[in-house]
Amino acid sequence: MTENQKSEKQKSETEGPGFDQALVRLQQLVKSLEAGDLSLEDSLKAFEEGVRLSRSCQAHLSAAEQKVEQLVKAGDDKTAPEMAPFSGDKQ
Repeated sequence: MTENQKSEKQKSETEGPGFDQALVRLQQLVKSLEAGDLSLEDSLKAFEEGVRLSRSCQAHLSAAEQKVEQLVKAGDDKTAPEMAPFSGDKQ
């Protein structure tokens, strides 16, 4: 996949709800699926919506990561912070 195709795919995936809205809705869907009260048909619809929302969230995160990388690259090499993987677990 070319960079242009990746950019177009991310743009189409981020055109839906914002990241925060998508995440809240995704959490609601997970709770309703975990409760087990939905019919098979409704469960499939919820799952499909969840997959779309998950992809949208990932596209938002990828776009944010690209912006951060661009900002870091734009800075002076002497003052630019070093990129390191993020680890949310602090032990």
